[in-house]
Amino acid sequence: MKKEVIILGIESSCDDTSAAVIRNETILSNVIAGQAVHNAYGGVVPELASRAHQQNIVPVVSEAIKRAGIRKEDIDAIAFTRGPGLLGSLLVGTSFAKGLSLSLGVPMLEVNHLHAHVLANFLREPDEEVQHPSFPFLCLLVSGGNSQIILVRSHYDMKVIGQTIDDAAGEAFDKCAKVMGLGYPGGPIVNKLANEGNPKAFQFARPHVGGYDYSFSGLKTSFLYTLRDELALDPDFIEKNKADLCASLQHTVIDILMKKLRQAAKDHGIKEVAVAGGVSANTGLRDAFHDHARRYGWKVYIPKFAYTTDNAAMVAISGYYKYLQGDFCSIDAVPFSRITI
Repeated sequence: MKKEVIILGIESSCDDTSAAVIRNETILSNVIAGQAVHNAYGGVVPELASRAHQQNIVPVVSEAIKRAGIRKEDIDAIAFTRGPGLLGSLLVGTSFAKGLSLSLGVPMLEVNHLHAHVLANFLREPDEEVQHPSFPFLCLLVSGGNSQIILVRSHYDMKVIGQTIDDAAGEAFDKCAKVMGLGYPGGPIVNKLANEGNPKAFQFARPHVGGYDYSFSGLKTSFLYTLRDELALDPDFIEKNKADLCASLQHTVIDILMKKLRQAAKDHGIKEVAVAGGVSANTGLRDAFHDHARRYGWKVYIPKFAYTTDNAAMVAISGYYKYLQGDFCSIDAVPFSRITI
């Protein structure tokens, strides 16, 4: 096995087209093209996403190779997101990976998108010394589509021990932001306004779900009913209380997430805890992790902001560990819209 392995990663599971090049665990480039076309609809439109991926995939991959300072002939393997995600979007990335694999004569590595988010904690930038989680560790994976507590035994062995039974935390942020008319995506807007508000100004319903599972549908309903009742009394209620509403919503979501994670860590006797996924960019959640590190002696791992949302660097490193195992993918592979870890 080569001492230095160069992997090209391709990510196209939702509305971001991304390509990255890594040498072993070190990032050489990570290029992301977003899709502003969805802003007018308040959410991702699958057909529009697929078309935008088709427009973006060639220039994004080309730019990633250029920024990495390599030739395409230097690539040892191509890692691509096989799922879960939007099927049309995944097809674009999968098809491109197949074509490039055949033209270069290099193997393909299929990557589970959720798996990749967890392994973003193992990425490093050039000339950077970072500490990686030690196995086993717990990872809280929180995004617009997922809220899971994952027991990570190795780069290849992961088990979901808790997950949402309905809506994800990121979805709760986005939909509550939408009913307040804050725009899309709602999560970053809620986070920004929450920093200006009182987290205890409003009380919202909290779920009573057994084990380590989550539920956020009741919270969304409670938030909606609060707006309905208050707007009946004051039509300007949202405008007057935006910051406090966002702060209270964010506080409630984070409290729900951390309570279950805290219990899982205690039950499994684990002190190494990581976070991953788009919602891990939330500053309130990051603060909660640092607070738990102080209070409970946790050793916490939080990816840099650039590697929290969907990106190809996390796909590349997931593929890198598969490359070391010789776990290559057939050219016949088709994407899956729904798969689990």
